[in-house]
Amino acid sequence: MKRRFLGLLLGLVTAAGLGTAPAAVAAPEAGLWSGTWATAVQQPTFGVVQNWSEAGFAEQSVRQVVRVASGGVAARVRLSNEFGDQPLRLTGATVARSAEGAAVKPGSVRPLTFRHARSAEIPAGGELRSDPLPLLVAPLEELTVTLYFREPTGPVTSHVNAIATSYRASGDHRSDTSAAAFTETSVSWYLLSGVEVLAPGKGAVVTFGDSITEGALSTVDGDNRYPDELAERLGGKRPVLNSGIGGNRVLTDSACLGERATARFERDVLDQPGVRSVIIMEGINDIGMSSFPPDDCLGATPWVTAADLIAGHRNLIKQARAEGIRVIGGTLTPFKGAFYFSAEREAVRDEVNHWIRTSGEYDAVVDFDRALADPADPDTMLAAYDSGDRLHPNDAGYHAMAAAVDLTQL
Repeated sequence: MKRRFLGLLLGLVTAAGLGTAPAAVAAPEAGLWSGTWATAVQQPTFGVVQNWSEAGFAEQSVRQVVRVASGGVAARVRLSNEFGDQPLRLTGATVARSAEGAAVKPGSVRPLTFRHARSAEIPAGGELRSDPLPLLVAPLEELTVTLYFREPTGPVTSHVNAIATSYRASGDHRSDTSAAAFTETSVSWYLLSGVEVLAPGKGAVVTFGDSITEGALSTVDGDNRYPDELAERLGGKRPVLNSGIGGNRVLTDSACLGERATARFERDVLDQPGVRSVIIMEGINDIGMSSFPPDDCLGATPWVTAADLIAGHRNLIKQARAEGIRVIGGTLTPFKGAFYFSAEREAVRDEVNHWIRTSGEYDAVVDFDRALADPADPDTMLAAYDSGDRLHPNDAGYHAMAAAVDLTQL
């Protein structure tokens, strides 16, 4: 394997030096492709933050900056039209090394092709991967992907709460190195669902959950989500993919907060390339939103028992095991004082956490609850880790969550 990989590396570097396209780079070594950045996609929605997903784009360029977890010798980009009801026309796209804000480093802009064409159509309900691009990607490096849409797209698949700035410009600015044209900003991602690299490795780790996995209320553009911090602990040696969605629930769909975990697990975990293990931490929203007044955004809000949630977790474990993926359970973090806390809901959280810790049904456990709890009141998040809403950690709290992961269990 190493000899074949070195031969492939030499071929890629040679191709890059000659300026030719690596037409069949993935075919002989497809198993070496791994996700290095990902996000969980959602249907177009006004969501929890203002965004452009419902309006879509027309004669506009959208520039998005992502930090990869691990490196490789080639890269490809994945675009999703999962929630589109018609094919979506992409006029063109580029990838570049990021500079400041919407600017990119001069000389680094590279056009992406799709089946050897600059333009492409993303099928309704489907996704599209770019052709492999010979590009030496460093661990923990920032890359900028720019998409240009000449024709109106209609509503687009997105990830609402990216905790990262995206940029929009009128006209075709996919090859600009300057940020000057990109005068509009958003904190959502659009159509971009993954970046993959070609490299041998130990397999990707997917972090699967709700807003706490997503990194809500961490510093925008700071890359301080717990999956980011975990990638740093791993030193870029293993990819860490973030499949968190704010407000997501294990058992209930929502127009604003994503499909239920048991339904989206296949797409957001099992279909990611090169996955070896998954950390699941989800259920606090099922508990907290129990018996809320339902609406068009939240969807149904049934009372959820510990037994209901445990059954949902067992479904996720079964799905992972069927694909040979190591499955790690994360305990639900403290929420006393949060807007949807009650003693009755706390009892459900305690019962679910007891099952995660003691049942032996997960291959391993990360005790996020105890990592963040105030020793003087274990139902409460330690003030030093609290973002201020008594539910979501701050940057220090996300760092503590990543520190709680036993790397040998991955």
